[in-house]
Amino acid sequence: MSLAASAERYSEHPLVQAVVEAARRRGLSPAEPETFEALPGRGVRARVQDRLVAVGSPKWIVEEVVAHSVDLPPALERHLGAGKTPLAGAVGGRLRAVLAAQDRLRPEVLEALSELQAFGIEEIVMLTGDHEAAARALADRLRAAGFKIEVRAVLLPEDKQRTVKAYQDRGRRVAFVGDGVNDAPALAQAGVGIAVGEAGTAIAAEPAHVVLLRDYFRLVTEAFRLARRTVRVIKGNLGFTVGYSVLGPALAAVGILPPVLAAAQSIPDVLILANSARLLGMRP
Repeated sequence: MSLAASAERYSEHPLVQAVVEAARRRGLSPAEPETFEALPGRGVRARVQDRLVAVGSPKWIVEEVVAHSVDLPPALERHLGAGKTPLAGAVGGRLRAVLAAQDRLRPEVLEALSELQAFGIEEIVMLTGDHEAAARALADRLRAAGFKIEVRAVLLPEDKQRTVKAYQDRGRRVAFVGDGVNDAPALAQAGVGIAVGEAGTAIAAEPAHVVLLRDYFRLVTEAFRLARRTVRVIKGNLGFTVGYSVLGPALAAVGILPPVLAAAQSIPDVLILANSARLLGMRP
């Protein structure tokens, strides 16, 4: 556990952070790795105390890291059956451990999903690199709460991007919410990419159109609410500007409006600024 936490010390993946936190709760202090390499969709590789340590998906560890043929331990199947996401750990090219993490449904997620559906979101899809059983276990909890949600698991970053593009090719407008380096290609591909929270890396934030600085899912719905209100304000401003420009001279021509007021551009400018300023009152 100490070696795994040390190898994952500089990774920002949520699963990795769970391992680091578990080590700290056991009184273990992660050591400083001499080298570190993150492999999106696979895991991390680092040199810790002059030992090569790799932690990541069991498939990657067994097929590419372990130097000899090995059978995964029965504990792996038990974790999968319980809906947990397994991680394998290898030291010096030998399989040494299987770790498991389980997603917890945040209390604000159900309310946020209800609000998104109220906004007219037609389809919610979970795209994850986790094992299918783990993803299904979380989706089942959402379905039990009355949400219709589709799950696509065991996806590499490029798989997420292709899935987003497939929806776009069918004429759908796609918003993608992600929080890490594995989500960066999909964030860039989506019509609206939303990078969320403190766990979001600079790589994820770079291609995103919206960056939410707090790790709180309700902020996604606040972003939708602000966007819709902004569009309403823009339409109102355009309508008022066009109406004033057309009706002002017409009313002045028939003597209803003084020509000075019809020609004064400062009046619509001030009213437009005042209308736009209403957006400043919105707080998440």
